[in-house]
Amino acid sequence: MYLKQFEDLIVEKNLSTLWITLNRAEASNAYSISMVKDLVEVLKYADRDKDVRAIVLTGAGKNFCAGGDVKAMRGKSGMFAGESNELREAYQAGIQQIPSTISQLKTPLIAMINGAAVGAGCDLAAMCDLRISSTTATFAETFAKVGLVPGDGGAFFLTRLIGFGKAMEMFLTCKSYTAEEALSMGLVNQVVLPEELKKKTTEIADQLATLPPIALQMTKKAVVHAYQNDLQSHLELMAAYQGITQRSSDHFKALDGMLEKKKPTFDHY
Repeated sequence: MYLKQFEDLIVEKNLSTLWITLNRAEASNAYSISMVKDLVEVLKYADRDKDVRAIVLTGAGKNFCAGGDVKAMRGKSGMFAGESNELREAYQAGIQQIPSTISQLKTPLIAMINGAAVGAGCDLAAMCDLRISSTTATFAETFAKVGLVPGDGGAFFLTRLIGFGKAMEMFLTCKSYTAEEALSMGLVNQVVLPEELKKKTTEIADQLATLPPIALQMTKKAVVHAYQNDLQSHLELMAAYQGITQRSSDHFKALDGMLEKKKPTFDHY
């Protein structure tokens, strides 16, 4: 799988981390049909790979992702070909498969935001579990500026990430925000200098790889469930999750490591 060549993606595996690079630098890494299709394929494959403990998503060149390709929009080509109902069906079968896939991932997904994250590119960052940003990155929700709505489902994720009021501000004003502003509103988790971005992201991915994988995967699902559901259904699910994790070999290896003051090694699942 990792030797496979993709038209608009670079996929590399380094130890327990799978690195996915959006590779249309000449178009600011705007989406293409092949990029969307291949990104969904790679994410699903990585989530099934027992050796992958973290996935990192970034962009080639100076930008993270420009979202929709404006030239294709104007030319009614590629992702933007067809009449209204054809476009509706293309969204459901195409770009909306990205949030659907990401929402089902058990593997932690980190956005390494190296530059501009605009429109669907900003949404893509919001869909990830963690976001590490370069000081040179900028963020904007520009759908209304080009007469569109966030058809990729980005409003669902961004509103939950930064709150109703700030998300509404971003979508209605189409304003561009600096990395520091994104940090202050909770859009990103950390901001580092460009030359430190990959090192910091690698450190976080490596840290995730040292944790018990069953517990980490279930904790991720638990946090999402807690945000979207009521208390009683959450408590019931957590009782089941705790019953599973508390009898896992990971749990006892972690306890042994703590009591014996040694670093535990966990099996791959």
